[in-house]
Amino acid sequence: MSSVLILQHLVDDGPAFLGDWLAGEGVPAELRCTEAGDAFPAALGDARALAVLGGAMSANDELPSLRQAERLIIEAVDRGIPVIGHCLGGQLMARALGGLVGPSRAPEIGWLHIDRIDNAAADDWFGAAPLPPVFQWHYEAFTLPEGAQPLATSPACPLQAFALGPHLAMQFHVEQDAAKLACWVQAHEPTYPQARRDHPATVQATAAMLAEAPLRLQAQQQLAARLYRRWLAGAV
Repeated sequence: MSSVLILQHLVDDGPAFLGDWLAGEGVPAELRCTEAGDAFPAALGDARALAVLGGAMSANDELPSLRQAERLIIEAVDRGIPVIGHCLGGQLMARALGGLVGPSRAPEIGWLHIDRIDNAAADDWFGAAPLPPVFQWHYEAFTLPEGAQPLATSPACPLQAFALGPHLAMQFHVEQDAAKLACWVQAHEPTYPQARRDHPATVQATAAMLAEAPLRLQAQQQLAARLYRRWLAGAV
């Protein structure tokens, strides 16, 4: 069975629940982490699907690894290999597909509500049930590439997710698990305290993130499993 290629940008932003889910489904994965010294491959080869994780950098930063990630996204789309992007990964997808990435109306950090957009694509990916609060940690947002379908929204970030055929881009972190969350709240970036002071409605206190985690993670991981299953269903 061919493997899923996972592009990881930072050591502390690993696949977490995505890795556990793939292992539980018996799907092999190849992980490349640039901060750990791995180079992203020059081409996808026989990869079954492509997953792009998040990171603290901007999708617009002139880092060779980000541009290589975009080249792999374009290759995957051209070949019909399904791509899924988490936060920075979704922003890189937007850029690769002709969209833009810039400052969000407000940063979103913590467990926050999003709403489905009423269309057939959202029904396909998310189902008809209301969406649970999802974990966010972003300061930038993407625009909708030509031909893509918007899937979800929030007041601070009008486009939370989009799909283009079998490809899914998200602003949020459905791959989050308890260990990764604990790491993040202990070592968050220096811009967080100012964001918390300036945007208390969309930036949670770290204590609240941890207190809500036992309930929120269970619901989010149910959603993540549905999204991951739909994503891999597009694999040839």
